[in-house]
Amino acid sequence: MLIDTSVDGHVHTRLCHHARGTMEEYVQSAVARGLARIIFLEHLEEGISYFETTWLTDRDFDGYFQEGERLQKKYRHRIEIGLGVEVGYNPRCGARIRDRLAAHPWDRIGISYHFLQARGRHLNLVSHQQSNIKALRAAGPEAVISAYLRTLRQAVLELPGTVLCHFDAMLRYVPGVSFTDEHQPLIGELLDAVAAKKMAVEVNTSGYPIRNEPFPSVALLREVVKRSIPLTAGSDAHRPEEVGRYFDELKLLGQALAR
Repeated sequence: MLIDTSVDGHVHTRLCHHARGTMEEYVQSAVARGLARIIFLEHLEEGISYFETTWLTDRDFDGYFQEGERLQKKYRHRIEIGLGVEVGYNPRCGARIRDRLAAHPWDRIGISYHFLQARGRHLNLVSHQQSNIKALRAAGPEAVISAYLRTLRQAVLELPGTVLCHFDAMLRYVPGVSFTDEHQPLIGELLDAVAAKKMAVEVNTSGYPIRNEPFPSVALLREVVKRSIPLTAGSDAHRPEEVGRYFDELKLLGQALAR
C-alpha cells in the first residue's frame, strides 16, 4: 500500500488557538472512522512576531503530553495514539527550536515553514487574511516561493524531522500563483534532502476542498515517488469531524501513483 489510509498522521486541537475540539474528541472521531492510529501534530514556532498566536508554549506542550498519555492508556485497546509536533522553521532560531524538540519524546516531528520575515515583519505564508495576502503579493510571489523552498530545505537539513508537511501549500490563498521554471531545481534539491535524511512526505488532504487535490500536488507526488520517499497520510484536521477526511480519494491516488 503506497499510502496507508488507516493512519491519520496530522491532527490539531484547540490547543493551537485556531482549531476546535479537545484531544479526546479527535480520538473518538478517529475510532468512529475505524482508523488504526491517529497522530497529533501540534504547532511549535519560535521567535515569530505575528498579530495572533497559532502555536503552543512549552507549558502547553507539558499539558499536551499529560493528556495524550492519559488517552493512550484509556484507548489502548481501541486505537494507537501518537504525540507529535509540527515545527514551523525560523532560520534565526534553529538552536532554540532544537532545544525545545529535545524536551519531549515525539512520535513524529513534522517540518513546515509558515512565517516568512519580510520588510521587518513576519508574513503568514498560509493565511487567508486579505491584509496578509496583499503583503505577500507586494513582496513578490515568485521570490517568496524561492525563499520558501530554500529555507524549507535548510529546515530539513538542520532539524531532526521525520516528515515533510504539505510542502506546496505556501501562498495557497493567493490567486494565480504557481511554480515556475526557476522553482523546479529548488524543488528537486528539497526532495533530495528529504530522501537523504530518510524522511517521509506527507500527503495532506486539506488541499482537496481548496484545489481538488492534496498538498503536495499529484505532479509533485510523482517526483517524490521517483525518489522512493515514503508517503504518509494526514488530514490536517482542525475540527474533530475532519479526521480522516478525503481518505477515500487517497486510496485511489495511491493506486494511481503505484502504476
